[in-house]
Amino acid sequence: MTTFTVTGDIDPFLQVSMQRGERIFCESNAMVMMDSTLELKGKMRGGLGGALMRSLANGESFFQQNIEATGGDGNCLLSPNLPGAMRVLELGEQQYMISDGAFVAASDGIDLKVRTQNVGNALFGQSGGFFITESSGRGQLVVSGFGALHEVQVEPGKEVVIDNAHVVAWDSALRYDLAVATRSSGGLLGNLVNSVTSGEGMVLRFSGRGKVLICSRNREAFVAWMMSRQAN
Repeated sequence: MTTFTVTGDIDPFLQVSMQRGERIFCESNAMVMMDSTLELKGKMRGGLGGALMRSLANGESFFQQNIEATGGDGNCLLSPNLPGAMRVLELGEQQYMISDGAFVAASDGIDLKVRTQNVGNALFGQSGGFFITESSGRGQLVVSGFGALHEVQVEPGKEVVIDNAHVVAWDSALRYDLAVATRSSGGLLGNLVNSVTSGEGMVLRFSGRGKVLICSRNREAFVAWMMSRQAN
């Protein structure tokens, strides 16, 4: 049985142990090292339409890496594009929605599909524009976040508000709505202006029962800070 193990505390590796005949798929350029018993191939998972939709919608690679234990048992090491923690999620009865760039790897029994969001979430959010990735199947899914990861438990009657840029993945059973981070008496326009001037952006309001994985760092804010430093 394929096993995923996160190794290391700072910028960890994902160690994958596979038996002959087993295979996984992962994001392009994720493979760091593998035994000679394993074979690496680029593949348009989900066919041409699925690969194109995934690339256009979520900015992921057109070709994903498929690693198969063709020559016997073996191990490989994977690493996400951004520095930060990883989490192995068990899929079956519980499925997840995944934010842009969070996918690292999954066992062969997992399927990832891009579906449309409602117009309000698409126009104002950073959770995939008009599209977002949803998991199905049984097995393990590995996601990563920029910085440290933290699990937030949502309970009925207790709405949780999370900055949109820090959301990594969430239980697909949860309900979510997009809103501005701050409120004012000036209606939608006043809320947007107040949100911008306060330095906060959009937030996701989760309700129901389930968990949300969040990361400590804001990717867009970090890139903006780096660009400002270069300009100076």
